[in-house]
Amino acid sequence: LGMLAVILSAGIDLSVGAVVALSAILVGEFAPLMPIVAAIAMAIGAASLVGLVNGTIIARFRLAPFIVTLGSMSAVRGPVYVISEVPVVHDDPDFLAIGSAMLVPVPIITIFMLAAYLVMSFFLNRTTAGRSIIAIGGNEEAVRLAGINVRAHITLAYVICSTLAGVAGVILASRVGISQPSVGSGLELDAIAACVIGGALLSGGVGSVRGTFAGVVILGLISNLLNMFNVQSYYQQIFKGVLIVLAVLARRK
Repeated sequence: LGMLAVILSAGIDLSVGAVVALSAILVGEFAPLMPIVAAIAMAIGAASLVGLVNGTIIARFRLAPFIVTLGSMSAVRGPVYVISEVPVVHDDPDFLAIGSAMLVPVPIITIFMLAAYLVMSFFLNRTTAGRSIIAIGGNEEAVRLAGINVRAHITLAYVICSTLAGVAGVILASRVGISQPSVGSGLELDAIAACVIGGALLSGGVGSVRGTFAGVVILGLISNLLNMFNVQSYYQQIFKGVLIVLAVLARRK
């Protein structure tokens, strides 16, 4: 969902995997020092800060999003290993319940995911900020001439992306019960693939939450099938890369 917001603004964020690792490690480091709610807030806040820096540099200095976020991917991944070179094990039952608790027969994280899709759909389709982000991807100059603050909305898209990546890192750490510095590697490819398969154009301005949900489901089914046939993860990455190219070719104008 965060990647969708960025792609709609005609950008891209390659740092989301590193941000997932950052929030996962930070929540593990902060948890013994403060209440778990504060630790989660601090971890997600650090993730949001990465998005703020990315968006500000891209919007203010008109630099290519690919270059900026590629640099921040490395700049964030490095400190993650500095903070903790070894995995951090979680033992707080309240924190572990986030990833394992059930509401009747449905996992809490599934309900949270569906709620996130509904909130993002409302934001993009029913709010001025959301519609502005989509419009920027379609025609940035026209949006600027209409008096909309383009820099602020581009920055907002990257803040949303990093914030949701931070939330994902916290949930992932809770679900597996451990935070590893290497977690999140390659997740940016999955996020981009899900958006593109769901109909989003990398040139910006086109894409939907409904399509992204379909892309996530399709990508998940493909990954599960490849795992069932014992296809190694390296080959799966090749397949996902080819899938992105094919999806882009299918939508070419």
